[in-house]
Amino acid sequence: MKLETSLHNVVVAQRHLERRRWRIIAMFCVIASFSLILDIATGPSMLSPKAVFMALIGSDQIATMTKVIVYDIRLPTALMALVVGAALGVGGAEIQTLLNNPMASPYTLGLAAAAGLGASLVIAFGSFGLPLMFAVPIGAFLMTMLASAVLFLFASMSRVSSAMLVLAGIALLFLFQSLLSLVQYLSAPEVSQQILFWLFGNLSKTTWTNLLITAVVAGICITLLLRDAWKLTALRLGETRAATLGVNTQKLRLTVLFLVAVMTSVAISFVGIIGFIGLVAPHVARLLVGEDQRYFVPLSMVTGAAFLSVSSVLSKTIIPGALFPVGIVTALVGVPFFFWIMLSRK
Repeated sequence: MKLETSLHNVVVAQRHLERRRWRIIAMFCVIASFSLILDIATGPSMLSPKAVFMALIGSDQIATMTKVIVYDIRLPTALMALVVGAALGVGGAEIQTLLNNPMASPYTLGLAAAAGLGASLVIAFGSFGLPLMFAVPIGAFLMTMLASAVLFLFASMSRVSSAMLVLAGIALLFLFQSLLSLVQYLSAPEVSQQILFWLFGNLSKTTWTNLLITAVVAGICITLLLRDAWKLTALRLGETRAATLGVNTQKLRLTVLFLVAVMTSVAISFVGIIGFIGLVAPHVARLLVGEDQRYFVPLSMVTGAAFLSVSSVLSKTIIPGALFPVGIVTALVGVPFFFWIMLSRK
């Protein structure tokens, strides 16, 4: 009887914990939704949140010009902030899980620096006849996948540990940043300024087409990552223990690296380098729901989406009428927040 009571209490406690985790995820979804409305409302032509909401639901009481501003100009940009934030949040979460390193992220593995080098090469030396709006993302994507291929090569070696993979990523980060600095040094001042503007991260050039591409790629990659939730949770026990539970750690490492590389490279190629989301969002999720991937991945996703969406709002409101690059804002907001996490949680 006592055993049955104890088991019942354990089950009740677990169900309560699960409901609490889902409530936290729902809360961040509400924050992201509210931020989406504010992101659409802010800009050179300020709109009220009520007008934005009425336009989104297709109300006939809203002026045609307001609908054009909402649907054709601001909605794609605001949605791109959510999609890119979600992709970077999940990418950082899975890289940290895979490498068992809280400082790992697509940025620290050199993927963002590779994207910057690819974009700068196209801007500085020509787009081979393609318009820059297409050539720059293609160049950034191809260079990011080249960096990913180097990481795949290291990951496929049985003697290479997670720590060595992190070191390889840091080496790539410095290599690509050095080459990027060289390209800027050799370029004319106006070209160097173009490169710098892209590197800061910018959502304003979003179109419905590149939003759709980013959303589809991110959706497929996140879905595939969630299918391996149990394996990734087991991996947090250590590679040896995960292997004893039947997890093929080598295959899992390559699969996760590939999916994260594709997802983040597509996102970065369209909006530029946006740091700290892949680092901060997983830490927030880990503090709130723990390491269980069934909750950790969704919360990292919505936390990253909310973080970038709020940063997009701030980038348009710091100085009315001026648009700050969102990559600068994420760093300005992310650094103090990250320090607070470190000092409060040790």
